[in-house]
Amino acid sequence: MASKGLQHIPRVPGSIPLVGHALKLGRDPLGFLKSLRTTGDLVRVNVGTMPICIATSAEMIHQVTVAQARSFEKGRLYDRVRPLVGNGLANAGGEIHRTHRRLIQPVFHRARIAGYAEVMSRRAVELAQSWTPGQRVDIEHAMSEYAIETLAETMFSADMGRPALEAARRDLPVILKNMLLRAASPKFLDRLPIRPNREFDRAAGSMRKIIDDVVRSTREAARDGQLDLLSLLLDARDEDTGLGLTDEEVRDELVTILFAGSDTTASVLGWSFAELARHPAVEKQVLAEIDEVVGTRPVTIEDIPRLATIRRVLDEAIRLHGVTLLMRRTTEPVELGRYSIPSGVEVAFSLYAVHRDPALYADPDRFDPDRWLPGRRESIPREAFVPFGAGNRKCIGDAFAWTEATIALATILARWRLRPVPGHATRETAAAMAHPDRIPMVVEVRRT
Repeated sequence: MASKGLQHIPRVPGSIPLVGHALKLGRDPLGFLKSLRTTGDLVRVNVGTMPICIATSAEMIHQVTVAQARSFEKGRLYDRVRPLVGNGLANAGGEIHRTHRRLIQPVFHRARIAGYAEVMSRRAVELAQSWTPGQRVDIEHAMSEYAIETLAETMFSADMGRPALEAARRDLPVILKNMLLRAASPKFLDRLPIRPNREFDRAAGSMRKIIDDVVRSTREAARDGQLDLLSLLLDARDEDTGLGLTDEEVRDELVTILFAGSDTTASVLGWSFAELARHPAVEKQVLAEIDEVVGTRPVTIEDIPRLATIRRVLDEAIRLHGVTLLMRRTTEPVELGRYSIPSGVEVAFSLYAVHRDPALYADPDRFDPDRWLPGRRESIPREAFVPFGAGNRKCIGDAFAWTEATIALATILARWRLRPVPGHATRETAAAMAHPDRIPMVVEVRRT
């Protein structure tokens, strides 16, 4: 029989009156989230005086995101970022989410991604050719710029989209740096004239205004045959109603795609280069695969399925350094395991933490791409690896992101070896993803 009410859910030790667990969460968010599983599969923490239930097991997260998803809506985390992404797919709920997802899905169809892959490959070649032997490169920064510029070029036609590209390059890094702080803070703190607030508000306002202008001018222009993401969104129509997206809805979807697509790709690529440099045996396998499949020519969409070792590296990088925290809110009473949760309760979960659960993964903190080989990956429950979410909230752009990351890795490693700068140890920092702080590396010639 389910226990009734929040008072029966195990409370995580160390709560401080009025502050709750906020200090622990602020000092070491990733360590704190990993530690929660020792208290139970559903635990209670307090952020200030607000109680939050956190699901810590893969099965409990599956209940929230898939099995009982209709009993949940997007939670407080999404309310706090609405000034940036509006009611884009990441934030929309109910019928709006279902309608918009149906409209947007064709934009990420396999045939469309094949066209985007040409841009991804050309951008990756240009990046690789811009480096010189012995150059010191901040890989995290380089991958961020690559992801932002590649995504922006696929989203906007070359001429009209230039202001949006400049806004993305300038404003997105500022937004990403301050996003988690803004989302976790009480709303009244938004009004304080402190530097993070000023930076976030300026960057978010600037990006939304510029994309508004680009959407409006693109809708008014002749767009015969244009296949950029913006044109496809403007032309999308619901099969049942014949209605499309408003300019504001298109803007919200574009900002959502820019935020989610650039952040994930840049972080996973940065970690992949860092991990390969630390694991020469794995790097050797990757280089042999690139030589066999691609050689010296540009990477194409047809190469992607044959670059299986790279895919395992990417899977392992996002397992180890994935999404920090997601939230839902109950819309009706829900039974999770042996607990009854009232309506209106915030329920959070960390994909980062569950992907490092020793009950699910052997030696969970070790970088081991071979755990994804056939014969080994079958021992990992399906619900234990959900890097892009699950159910009807699964990221719509996962195939886009993986295609882009595969092309970038194969293109750069075909030409260069990247070696860590001596004396620097890359650390995880908690943002939307478990980002690397900095990855300074030295470029060494592999092939001219």
